[in-house]
Amino acid sequence: MAKKPDGKNTSGRGERDLKVKVKTARGRKLSSTRWLQRQLNDPYVKRARAEGYRGRAAFKILELDDKYGFLVPGARVVDLGCAPGGWCQVAVARTNALGEDAGKPVGRVLGIDLQEVEPIAGAEIHQLDFLEDDADDKVKAWLGGKADVVMSDMAAASSGHKQTDHLRIVALCEAAAQLAFDVLEEGGTFVAKVLAGGAEGGLQALLKKRFTKVANVKPPASRADSSEKFVVATGFRGG
Repeated sequence: MAKKPDGKNTSGRGERDLKVKVKTARGRKLSSTRWLQRQLNDPYVKRARAEGYRGRAAFKILELDDKYGFLVPGARVVDLGCAPGGWCQVAVARTNALGEDAGKPVGRVLGIDLQEVEPIAGAEIHQLDFLEDDADDKVKAWLGGKADVVMSDMAAASSGHKQTDHLRIVALCEAAAQLAFDVLEEGGTFVAKVLAGGAEGGLQALLKKRFTKVANVKPPASRADSSEKFVVATGFRGG
């Protein structure tokens, strides 16, 4: 039977997880308080801290890769909008970019972002606007060839208007797909975040022309109240 810190026996009931409650401070909006409370009680946030990831989003790419298996040892990966770096951390480990497993091929991980990103062991980080005309050429030059995986967890800055935000992130995803068409090896994989909302039909049609299989997935790490989902396009047709 379990004991309390004072040595007395408990009643035998299992311990309950205690949720952290956050008081609304002066000057803090109620929405901010709710966000903070959700963060403090989010099991993925706690796991990220415990396992050394830079954010809970790392578990989204982990779960997607567990299902589709695109981050293999030796793979060359481009992570668009990589800040704060959680996806790069996962890619480094799964592609053997550090060469820690001598019996497996060594991968390459290239992180791209508009802002500076703290260095990540095993990843090469570049500050670049991927929408620049010569971005694809720069990426291929840095990689020394084409990529096996292009992935993106980017989201446009929120406007507060749901439909506007949906259109913006679909446009961002389409732009990421266009870069992927230029830098992917035949047979490669494209993974990107989108928001459900009805305007992504054009993106789906575009991807289905260029890849052999296109799936839409909401991994367990994606919050239930979020409209985000991920498109996973495999088997790039090249050309």
